[in-house]
Amino acid sequence: MSESEESQSATGLRKTRVGVVTSDAMQKTIVVEVRRRVPHPRFKKIVKRTSTFFAHDENGEAKVGDRVLIEETRPLSKKKRWQLKEILSH
Repeated sequence: MSESEESQSATGLRKTRVGVVTSDAMQKTIVVEVRRRVPHPRFKKIVKRTSTFFAHDENGEAKVGDRVLIEETRPLSKKKRWQLKEILSH
């Protein structure tokens, strides 16, 4: 296996999401709201759905209102399954 294949297999299966930070009140944890547009199962109209994720922010860099990229990781606590990858905009 080449070096690029090893790095891809390690992180290639991890999901990523882009969302907005809605809370940074906890230590090393942010709450990220992810919005998606999906068709209604019966009426086929496009509707908005939101999901909230608890993400690990080691240095406390992200603030409320920031647009961030989060990545799936191993369980860090009861609700925390994501980690902050990068801040896209302030």
